[in-house]
Amino acid sequence: MPIQLLPASAAAFAPRSTVNIVLNSKVEPWLTQTLKRINRVKRPLNSVQQHTRCLTETLSGSNAIWSLCSIMVPKAPDSELRKDPNPLVEAIFNYQVIHIEAYVVHVDMVSQHEVAFKLTPETIEALTEYHKDIYSVDVAASTWNWPEKEAQLKKLQDEFIQAVNRYVFRTGARALEGMEEEGAGELLEGRGEDVKSAIMGLFLPLLPPPPRIVDVVRPAPLLPSSPGASNWWQPGHHILQSQPAHVESWRTVHSTPSPTIATCGETQPSFWSTMGLDAVQLPSPTPSFSQPFNTTSQYYSPPPATAPIPALPLPSVLAQQCGSSAVHGGFSSGFGWDSGFAPQYAAFT
Repeated sequence: MPIQLLPASAAAFAPRSTVNIVLNSKVEPWLTQTLKRINRVKRPLNSVQQHTRCLTETLSGSNAIWSLCSIMVPKAPDSELRKDPNPLVEAIFNYQVIHIEAYVVHVDMVSQHEVAFKLTPETIEALTEYHKDIYSVDVAASTWNWPEKEAQLKKLQDEFIQAVNRYVFRTGARALEGMEEEGAGELLEGRGEDVKSAIMGLFLPLLPPPPRIVDVVRPAPLLPSSPGASNWWQPGHHILQSQPAHVESWRTVHSTPSPTIATCGETQPSFWSTMGLDAVQLPSPTPSFSQPFNTTSQYYSPPPATAPIPALPLPSVLAQQCGSSAVHGGFSSGFGWDSGFAPQYAAFT
């Protein structure tokens, strides 16, 4: 992208000087027709130099002031405005119109094909007064007070003065078609809306300072090894999930009968005395397993399942409850301890 250069007269606070004109080697027909229309005295326009000279003299005159747009602003701060039920009366007494006027400082029809306008000193003064006397008062009243408020407001006014003096409006070179006699003119084809939006964008709000950030002291997270992390891990929660559901006692079906062993002092007959030797079915000892030799198969079958051993109380349990005499008496009377059951039980155990 080519560098966009402007003459020194377009700088901020620079006085007005001769317009800088750069034309192409071939002049556009619309420019020739415009110059012939605005000149009362017929001037020769047969070359680029003649077009340049005519355009420079016309746009550099003191009366060559262009009207870019108009903006409506309040006449006084909001607290001093007149209140009336008729909106037309309020508009007449409470608002004023500022005409945004400018003059041409640069015309480029070679690279950028644009024309540059700079605001007149009268327009800059009107905008500065409105910003200082009305706009600043309204924005100050709409914000809360803080120690640096006045300094911030003064800084806002200084920045506006700098911005409005630096402002240069650039548009297409065809805008010169709106030129009238003595170099004055008006923007056509809705270009004034762009100027209005840019001017209103120079009125910046008064921003109060951001709220102070208060450092919230948060406790450090406790690790599982810390003393205060007793509740961090609750194993009971997982244990409860792994426990089976509660089943009522009357719904429990026992695989084997639960014999009731009477103590020495009870008069009920002993469980061992009522059970004969034939009622007890003891599984035979499991024979040792030997894998058959088979070269055709690489697998072997598991050993046959054995029957579960019934849950019978051992003699040592009875000995702790009733003593040695009760054990000998119960087994001798019920199972025939002396008749050969004792060696079989001992061999099984």
